[in-house]
Amino acid sequence: MDGGELPERIGDYTVERELGAGGMGTVYLARSRGGRTVAVKVARPELAADPHFRARFRAEVDAARRVGGFHTAQVVDADPDAAAPWLATAYIPGPTLSRLLAERGPMDEARLRLLGAALAEALQAIHDCGLIHRDLKPGNIIMADDGPRVLDFGIARALESTRLTSTGAAFGTPGFLAPEQAQGHEVAGAADVFALGAVLVAAAGGHAFGEGTPVMLMYRAVHEPADLTAVPEAVRPVVAACLAKDPAQRPSPRGLLDLLAPDTARTPETTRTPDTARTPETTQARDTARTPDTSRAPDTSRAPAIAGASATAPAPAATPPPAAAHPPTVPSSPDGGIAHAATVTAVPRAESPAGKTSAGKMAAMVAGALIVLAGAGYGIYVSGDLGGPGSYPQATHELVIPESIVDGAYGRNIENRLPPDPQEDGSGQKGSTHYSADYTVTSSGSEKGVPFRTVEVYGSSGRYTHPEADRDSLIRAMTVTGRESVSDPPRVIRPPGSDVDIRCTTVDSRTVCGWGDDNTTVAVAFKPTSTLEVAAAETRKIRDEIRRPIATASASPSE
Repeated sequence: MDGGELPERIGDYTVERELGAGGMGTVYLARSRGGRTVAVKVARPELAADPHFRARFRAEVDAARRVGGFHTAQVVDADPDAAAPWLATAYIPGPTLSRLLAERGPMDEARLRLLGAALAEALQAIHDCGLIHRDLKPGNIIMADDGPRVLDFGIARALESTRLTSTGAAFGTPGFLAPEQAQGHEVAGAADVFALGAVLVAAAGGHAFGEGTPVMLMYRAVHEPADLTAVPEAVRPVVAACLAKDPAQRPSPRGLLDLLAPDTARTPETTRTPDTARTPETTQARDTARTPDTSRAPDTSRAPAIAGASATAPAPAATPPPAAAHPPTVPSSPDGGIAHAATVTAVPRAESPAGKTSAGKMAAMVAGALIVLAGAGYGIYVSGDLGGPGSYPQATHELVIPESIVDGAYGRNIENRLPPDPQEDGSGQKGSTHYSADYTVTSSGSEKGVPFRTVEVYGSSGRYTHPEADRDSLIRAMTVTGRESVSDPPRVIRPPGSDVDIRCTTVDSRTVCGWGDDNTTVAVAFKPTSTLEVAAAETRKIRDEIRRPIATASASPSE
């Protein structure tokens, strides 16, 4: 099914055409025996090799059936035991929100309120079933005739449990990921509320965390306030509350309904989509469906006093403030709309998951990575327990970030420079410092005929007990897009002159290589792409230049 040939049947469904494909599988338009149209989402056959994937897939599909189809696409069938596990949902005619915005432009305040209220209802239905979506974004929202439908909570959670790493799987989409997701902490329903806030910013014509590489977007979500300049002023306090860094400060879906649409009676015709926009090719053409986490209870926290919220997302609160004596009033809209009637009462906050880490699943290292640098890049380390620290090696080498590398072939970029960032000691690491640098080919490099135009370096130096695992985590983090296409699966190469294995892969438009040793773990992204052997050889040269001996070795191996 993954070789480009259209299958005739999937289960009892006759395939009519392919709707879309991505890093995790393919979506087909198909019909049941009775003529009903369905979207069949098929995981790549190689995922079947992992029993953890099938077990999680089966459990998550059973849970997804409980949500129903009023705000989502009803799950109608699935086969977790097929050679390539698949999921069939009701086919919902209509363009995705991302397609609609591209064709018709940003929404005004009235449409934003209705969109937000409809999505809040959908999240409430999902959370009431004990589920978390984990990947809400404009591409996962269908603008149907009867209102928005939230899709794609079918198999992503199952994919998180698999041990396969060759797909560079992403569990959520940078730019919409909540800080706790990006940092690898356990998530509750508040993570979906954060994503809803980012969706509303996008629907207003903005980008909550700007544009750039996935690593830049995830860093900004954790460390920088959201940009709400595109959001109508009367709605900004609500969106800012959704985008609070602290999950406990975000409103619940029910609280959002109180804020956005307490007395809405009907949907204006302006929110409906013309029939000409609804074609199968514009609908549900995205990655194989993603399944939310069932391991956490739905979020029940409400937003505290948000009437005075600023246009940027509030910073995390160290301790919860007491509940307001009187419910604060949300500012009214200039046109006398529904906002003036909305109030929200501050309630005791649930415990924030920000301090908890998820189990160390190697297949979810991207979600289990802690972002520590910004701008042009960031460094990460695995936050899960990989079996205990063991004996820490002696510190004999460290990283440096020179102004040029590979004998002057690549020069360091002036913008987005960050200083070295020391990190607290954690499981499997001591004395770690993270580094980030971007390089561009110089005139000297062009004359020499070097194979790449740009080089991005992310990594750390310290004392590591699992350096190869850290290396692999870095590589996966640098290939996260949400719709990645793997041209060359990961492969370990030992180039001439190297004393360490270098792991390389080509994903989308970049070839990414990395190494891990006792004192340094680094990933390097190259553009344009090349053969893995060429990239590994260039990585070896870069390693020789930026990994240098420490003048006086410190710490004993047993410390």
